Amino acid sequence: MYNDMRDLKVGVYVDVSNIAQNGGYGMHYDVLRQFACRTGGVAMRLNAYVAYDESEAKHNPEYKEKSMNFHAILRDFGYKVIVKTVKYYHDIINGSVYGKANADLDMAVDALLQSERLDYVLLVTGDGDFVQVVRALQNKGCRVEVTAFDNVSNDLKNEADIFTSGYLIPYLLPSSYHTDKNDNNYGKWGEINHRVRGICYSFNHEKGYGFMRYMKSISQGLWITDTRKNESPYHTCFVHHSQIPQEIDISTLPNREYIFEFQIIEGDKGLQAVDIELIYQY
Repeated sequence: MYNDMRDLKVGVYVDVSNIAQNGGYGMHYDVLRQFACRTGGVAMRLNAYVAYDESEAKHNPEYKEKSMNFHAILRDFGYKVIVKTVKYYHDIINGSVYGKANADLDMAVDALLQSERLDYVLLVTGDGDFVQVVRALQNKGCRVEVTAFDNVSNDLKNEADIFTSGYLIPYLLPSSYHTDKNDNNYGKWGEINHRVRGICYSFNHEKGYGFMRYMKSISQGLWITDTRKNESPYHTCFVHHSQIPQEIDISTLPNREYIFEFQIIEGDKGLQAVDIELIYQY
């Protein structure tokens, strides 16, 4: 019934520097690929645009080794690594020197040219400069989704067919409590007595409680938010007002712009969210 995106040709374009500098450092690129192809689509293009400082590499062997290892990992996951060399510029006004390795133009041109053979494009960036790129891709007949973490352009979010916060995608980023893969609690997204990230989508102010929704697995049907349907990739859990972080004005709930991380327990009312933290506010 929900196989409308099966066998679509998928293209993924990642502005690695933008993501790493805006909340996505340590992002798992294998999970990103799984998310992009969640409907059974075929990954035709997987492009990762990375910055590389040749000057730093000459006198810092550790930087060079880490960079090469990272590039190798990306290639292992099937990504084409497009290296943008950092160039240095002098600011005449204040006399400072700054480095820049802007991949925007390359990423935009590649996405537009390669879209001729694609059905679905996932742009992984929060840069508002890609708004026109999204429109152009949509005019070519592509479905365009955007995923990013912090500092995401509202115009970009609104222009995309779907914007999905990277914080909400299971395993894309580890829980802030369990960042070590050797930790026994690592990788237990959303299990009882473990942590997950989600949003408060409903809140009854008279009764002082509401409900959190979180993505339980990477699967198709992100639009099926009714968790009573078996096809829905989401779960919900009860939240009491006493568990809401003090910095949150409860009168502003529900609010999909707040990204919460919380522990799930089995309570009197079923699944319940406790030990809640505000991770980010869009």
